Formats: sequence, C-alpha cells, structure tokens
Amino acid sequence: ELQQKVEEIELLKMELQMLETERVRLSLVEEKLMDVLQLLQQLRDLNISKRALGKILLSTLESCHDPQPGKAQLFEVLDTLQQELAACELLHKQPLEQVQSQRSVSNPLVISC
Repeated sequence: ELQQKVEEIELLKMELQMLETERVRLSLVEEKLMDVLQLLQQLRDLNISKRALGKILLSTLESCHDPQPGKAQLFEVLDTLQQELAACELLHKQPLEQVQSQRSVSNPLVISC
C-alpha cells in the first residue's frame, strides 16, 4: 500500500510538471498574441489597407507552411506574423511624438483572469 502511494505521488508530480510546462507555453503564446494585436491596432490607426494586411498575413502563412501543424508551429506563426507586422513601413513612418504617446497609454488589450 505504501508503494502504491509513492507511485501515485510520483505520477502526480509528473502531471504537475507537465501542467507547469503547458502554463509557461500558454503564457508565451499569450504574450506573442498581445504583441501581434497591438501591432494590428497601430496599423489600423494608421489606416493600412486590407490588401496590405492580407499580403502580410499570406506571406506569414506561406513562410510557416508545415504539413503537420502543432503547438510549436502555432508559436512560429505568431512570432513570424509579429515580425512581419513590426517590419511594416507605416509603423516606421509615424511621427516621434505619436509613437511616444502610444507607448505612454496603458494597454487596452490586457486581459485579466
């Protein structure tokens, strides 16, 4: 009976470790998604065309094409999309004071749990 309890405890420890790993992964995905949403919001405020946004999205999806999608690919797509959006010329043409005022405003996209 004692051996059975020890095995149950080990199993629970392994499950806890897997849950912690998944929590960290989801936290990273959430952060990347927040970055992408902020960039999309900035581009929307700059009146970027739907066609230009579509090209960025299609370019991202084509560069991340993988026949077997999985959790790692999800993060790769978000990361690539964030890089593509951040490289958009419109974001770099903003006046300096507009960029500074956007940074000083609190994040309206924060989700509390």
